[in-house]
Amino acid sequence: MQRIKPSLAAGALRGTWRSSSNSAARFTTLRTTRTSRPPASQHNQFRRSPVSPLTQKRNASSSSSSSETLAKTPLYELHLANGGKMVPFGGFHMPVQYKDLSVSQSHAFTRERGSIFDVSHMVQRIFTGAGAAHFLQRVTPSDLERLPIHQSTLSCLLKSDGSGGIVDDTIITRLPDQAGDGGNRFYVVTNAGCRDKDNEYFDRELAKWSDRGEKVVQEQLDGWGLVALQGPDAEGVLAEALADHGKVDLKKLYFGQSIYAQVKMHGMRVSSPLLISRGGYTGEDGFEISIPGDETVEVTEAFLATGGPDRVRLAGLGARDSLRLEAGMCLYGHDLNEEITPVQAGLSWIIPKERRTPEAEFYGAGVIVPQLIPKSKGGAGVSERRVGLVVEGAPAREGAEIVSRPEGKKLGVVTSGCPSPTLGKNIAMGYIQDGSHKAGTEVDVVVRGRPRKAVVTKMPFVPTKYWKGTAPA
Repeated sequence: MQRIKPSLAAGALRGTWRSSSNSAARFTTLRTTRTSRPPASQHNQFRRSPVSPLTQKRNASSSSSSSETLAKTPLYELHLANGGKMVPFGGFHMPVQYKDLSVSQSHAFTRERGSIFDVSHMVQRIFTGAGAAHFLQRVTPSDLERLPIHQSTLSCLLKSDGSGGIVDDTIITRLPDQAGDGGNRFYVVTNAGCRDKDNEYFDRELAKWSDRGEKVVQEQLDGWGLVALQGPDAEGVLAEALADHGKVDLKKLYFGQSIYAQVKMHGMRVSSPLLISRGGYTGEDGFEISIPGDETVEVTEAFLATGGPDRVRLAGLGARDSLRLEAGMCLYGHDLNEEITPVQAGLSWIIPKERRTPEAEFYGAGVIVPQLIPKSKGGAGVSERRVGLVVEGAPAREGAEIVSRPEGKKLGVVTSGCPSPTLGKNIAMGYIQDGSHKAGTEVDVVVRGRPRKAVVTKMPFVPTKYWKGTAPA
């Protein structure tokens, strides 16, 4: 969700009531709904475009059950038509690559030109109501009351037990509020693989919040599309595809900011106003666009037609993973989990100074805030930290042990690793004991039973190119 796993989203939304099997819909202080798409009005209605389930058989050797019900994103047929090799991921059929390029070629094409990634499997939510900012500040360490309109922030959902563990990482965008919003409208994107867990988490936390009397409404945009247009040519392709091309200056849209704009489609038609956010999960300049389900194919085809195969192509999960690793971005369930705090994960920067007090009212503040000060300076510090590694010889994969040289004492474990197409080296990230985390520290990584020399390295491995003004940074 580099993943920022830095995303984006829709205008004002309404939907049907969703009631928990354990409780009736809560009409006075909170509401949880699952919604689809806006109809004619640009900001307040929508048409339905449901996710289609399909049963896929899995090998007996799989750790999952013998069959798994997988959903399709709105772009499923487009993937097949373009030679997408489909694999199960996050409960969906997702393309790992396409027939025209290998994974490494697709990776390089993204760095050099531009690629479109289908990230519609991600969960898109809208939170509104007078208590929305306060509620989200309870479950995350972010300062959302001060977040400007159309600005995004990387954040994380925190365990309610006070341990500081990460339930999921997320991107939160503040949108212009509208009538009935109670002065708050937030777009929240969470990981597909955590969908059920996050749904239970939000339902539980909203139920607790209802006792405060501050109204919070959650709407989930089931069936919506979300595409990431990434790479050096992304800005040019998007600018040419916009219906109001002359009125939108993308040079003034900086990393982490968003706008509403329409895209030219077939037959002189234009799309609904789409939330377009500058950011992504590749380390390149780019945009993430939230699209009603029944417009997702046409909008994506418009980008492909506008750019042509020399400037933009479809890319899959394989390239997305190596790109995000080069950019030093975490993947939940691998580099982040409920036993890891934001400080251990190297995400201290997501906690603003206004919230760096033990009295802050976010979950786990009593653990997380003292960790911000190293032990050497009188704070609690952390016992392990997330680091980057450059590994000699064979690539290190998740689960490989990190050990000291030459003693072979275990220092940590690799959580992600792959050959870097850009650098021509094997890169990895993992957790290592505090004190061995400094850049330049030499260690060994045990790969297939053999120690391989590795060097602790600052991340990102490849400089990011986020647009922040006069030059990418």
